[in-house]
Amino acid sequence: MALPRQRMTPDEYLAFERGSDARHEYFNGETYAMVGTTLRHNSIQGGIYISLVEQTRGTACRVYSSDVRVKVSATGLYTYPDVSVVCGEAELEDSHLDTLLNPSVLIEVLSPSTEAYDRGKKFEHYQRIDSLQEYLLVAQDKPRIEQYIRQKDNWLYLKADGLDAEITLPSIGCTLSLQAAYQLVTFDSELDDG
Repeated sequence: MALPRQRMTPDEYLAFERGSDARHEYFNGETYAMVGTTLRHNSIQGGIYISLVEQTRGTACRVYSSDVRVKVSATGLYTYPDVSVVCGEAELEDSHLDTLLNPSVLIEVLSPSTEAYDRGKKFEHYQRIDSLQEYLLVAQDKPRIEQYIRQKDNWLYLKADGLDAEITLPSIGCTLSLQAAYQLVTFDSELDDG
């Protein structure tokens, strides 16, 4: 994330964002330009997106790319997860149909500049979304996916390491293989062992 821009109301932010060529996160009156991604990041994001789209075809679940904005209503954060999944009817902020309120699954591909935020403050925001059942953090430097599954009073932590591993997403009835997620990525030989 970059340095904050001028202070704005949520309505001003949405008007600004809808007219902008770049994407910005918004929280507490401030906008933050989203940092560009790498080819590796996009390849991983794309592999996950394609795998989940194929598996949810014909179901009540819809998979969205990072172009769809998510609002955490409880905290006021507007952000762009790498992949979002909603099951059932999508709840949207307004008639522009571009801000999702009720994701079931959110996925972030970790980057050195955003990893601490994705694991910390952003996850704290995400936990306030009542509909959210699962949160995945996907490494770029090795085949690893970390998964948080909502429980009654906490979040269950699981992880999958190595290209032969899989993550089951019970909230949407899918299984994400790390082979599918990383299909376009080549790792150094010492990292291939997980």
